[in-house]
Amino acid sequence: MEFNHGVLFSDTYQKKLKSQFYYADKDPQYGARLFFENSGGSLRLKKAVEAKAAIEEFPDCPERARGRGFDLADYVKNGTKEILEVVFGAKSGALITELTASQTMFHAVGTIMEGVDWGKNAVTSALEHPSAHDAVEYYCKKTGREFREVPANKVTGGLDPDEIMKYVDKDTVLLSIMAASNISGNIMDIKEIARRAKEINPDIYVVSDAVQHAPHAVIDVEDWDVDVCNFAPYKFFGVRGCGYAYVSDRVAVMPHIKLTCKDDNVWALGTPAPANFAAMMAVIEYVCSIGKHFLGDSAQKYNKRELFVEGMNHIHLQERALLYRMLEGTDKVPGLRHIPG
Repeated sequence: MEFNHGVLFSDTYQKKLKSQFYYADKDPQYGARLFFENSGGSLRLKKAVEAKAAIEEFPDCPERARGRGFDLADYVKNGTKEILEVVFGAKSGALITELTASQTMFHAVGTIMEGVDWGKNAVTSALEHPSAHDAVEYYCKKTGREFREVPANKVTGGLDPDEIMKYVDKDTVLLSIMAASNISGNIMDIKEIARRAKEINPDIYVVSDAVQHAPHAVIDVEDWDVDVCNFAPYKFFGVRGCGYAYVSDRVAVMPHIKLTCKDDNVWALGTPAPANFAAMMAVIEYVCSIGKHFLGDSAQKYNKRELFVEGMNHIHLQERALLYRMLEGTDKVPGLRHIPG
């Protein structure tokens, strides 16, 4: 799609979408508002909250091979599959589940930094979320490696691939660069950054924090060629209390905390939470419904990943159009670029 200024949803469709969320225009106690937030959490999709509540009513264990246990286990199995394949675009690898996306980042980075016996440094940037930045810094100190921090471009607020490569060398174990910044709004070219880093060091592990990116544009870990990528459902129309991360095959089988008798690529510890998977599956279905809306009668020809990508592309176009309107304004209201000062 090449719509430089984006494409707005119609008023009718916008109202239909808004009706699917709780408290979009007012708080029941504090009154009318504009919920202009993302970094601290998104609006809650009604079906996600309802799905979580419905599953939480059952006391049954998803690891019991009987009755309701089978049903609950299906949410974990299918939810894991959908998160990996539909959201991350992964054809292989494993899923890390934690209470927060920040925990998944520390878990994955720590596994890599402590699991390899080569390399003298690791690289991240000044723009990173603290969970990504501090995970690299913490494990550099713990493993005795040099911590390197790429500065942000002071003009664009982004991270330039040329500048990043100045910090990467043949002894760089890990490079962690976020997919999009909640500080500046910049979207990084992770695919190009990963490609160039691996030209310098083919064995490097590439990590990308996609928590700020996931609600706004497509994630494709296969195309990006990254080893770790994470997102937080509560910033993506979902619920709090869960964070998910993809790890590539080569990371999945590295020594990590796990139960002794589990397969090498299993990262789950303890009884899983089916309700959290059910909530995320509702979010995935919501995005797919947007894809179906724009594909019309041809939607049945597409698989779930393709419908999801179509939906995310239209979300991205909607946001681009809103941004353009904010910057350039309309015939009636001047945009930020046209207001003196």
